[in-house]
Amino acid sequence: MNAALIIDTAYFVAAFLFIYGLKRMSSPVTARSGIVVAGWGMVVAVVASFLYTLDVNEAARPHLATNILLAAVALGLGLGWAWWSGRRVAMTAMPQMVALYNGMGGGAAAAIAAIELYGYKTHGMVVLTLAVLGGLIGSVSLSGSLIAWAKLDGRINKTLRMPGLQAINGLFLLATAGLGVWIIANGGKIGHLEITVFFVLALLYGVMMTMPIGGADMPVVISLYNAFTGLAVGFEGYVINNPALMIAGMVVGSAGTLLTLLMAKAMNRSVSNVLFSNFGAAGDQQQGEIAGSMKPVDAGDAGINMRYASKVIIAPGYGLAVAQAQHKLYEFVKILEAADVEVKFAIHPVAGRMPGHMNVLLAEAGVPYDIIHDMEDINGEFKEADVAIVIGANDTVNPAARTNKSSPIYGMPILNVDLAKQVYVVKRGQGKGYSGVENELFFADNTNMVYGDAQKVLVAMIQAVKSLDGGGH
Repeated sequence: MNAALIIDTAYFVAAFLFIYGLKRMSSPVTARSGIVVAGWGMVVAVVASFLYTLDVNEAARPHLATNILLAAVALGLGLGWAWWSGRRVAMTAMPQMVALYNGMGGGAAAAIAAIELYGYKTHGMVVLTLAVLGGLIGSVSLSGSLIAWAKLDGRINKTLRMPGLQAINGLFLLATAGLGVWIIANGGKIGHLEITVFFVLALLYGVMMTMPIGGADMPVVISLYNAFTGLAVGFEGYVINNPALMIAGMVVGSAGTLLTLLMAKAMNRSVSNVLFSNFGAAGDQQQGEIAGSMKPVDAGDAGINMRYASKVIIAPGYGLAVAQAQHKLYEFVKILEAADVEVKFAIHPVAGRMPGHMNVLLAEAGVPYDIIHDMEDINGEFKEADVAIVIGANDTVNPAARTNKSSPIYGMPILNVDLAKQVYVVKRGQGKGYSGVENELFFADNTNMVYGDAQKVLVAMIQAVKSLDGGGH
């Protein structure tokens, strides 16, 4: 069996593992094994890349040892950094990590394009066009993802807003695209200066495109850049004739695009509205006076009330992740279930800072999958619930999205927690949600506020119920 056949077979196996792994990631029950399967696919693809050393031409042979050493060093650094950062990253910082890794993927695709363009030899117009497109998209994804990471991580707290900014960004894109067309029209035979300017403009456009977008929209932006990275990787896979890159890139690109559209739909917004509107500045708008008042209640009293309920639905949000209270929450759930209370979790598509954030958080605490339900499956049950408890969520439970046409979030699908007989909202203070919109739920007649850190609140609830049942210490 010759080297080319071995490599092609390895790439086919890697592509199958990528696709099968992604399929298993679609369900919380099989997601963990899906990640492992896709990981083995990447191992196969990396090993296949080193198999090219079995058949190199005479011109490349003198550089073989150096290239293998550089590849091994890069692989070692990448594995070391990923292992170290993956083990120490907090659940609350997972979106930042996704943005950072996604940016690295875009940067890798742009690097392949740069090597191709700087040392271009005639490979045909299609290859040159895909190299330019991959370089453009990969560069935008790299710089844009880094800005998204910095915003989510609190390193950039400013949102760039100025008159005519959309026009300026449009000119950046036009100039970058125009230079790309110029490179293609000249068959790639232009100076290194023009190619350098092309990449610099693409990187700047990624920055300018992301800076005006508000923090509430960052999950959608990250998902969009994920699609960009997949597309760029797929293009560059064609450029260097690598089937694994082509297939993996197209799979990631299509999955990222679908996820972006689903997230935008869950927010009742279009992707163009996310990218080109000032939604993130909604908090600066006048929301009008809300009838009613916030009514605080003691955590212990809320816990005892749930102990005597027949059905409790829990709506978790980012605040649960911040407090790292998922384990205490599940302890409380088990106490309620032992008292014959039916308990379910309701997950909004954009709860937390990225899709699946709450599912991963609850899985980490050992919460059974069969009591975790998506919004569309459980929304009809809130009117039957004795108690709905909101822990660290805000915009995803705001009834203004359903009833107030003047609200910036009007039309966004929400969890119908306000329809429960009694609602408890666990919250640190009286602040607004990530979108900056005041939550009408907090002022409703059937809502009480339980102020405090989620973990401390749950500890107080657990102690109150255990004391009630004679299990206190």
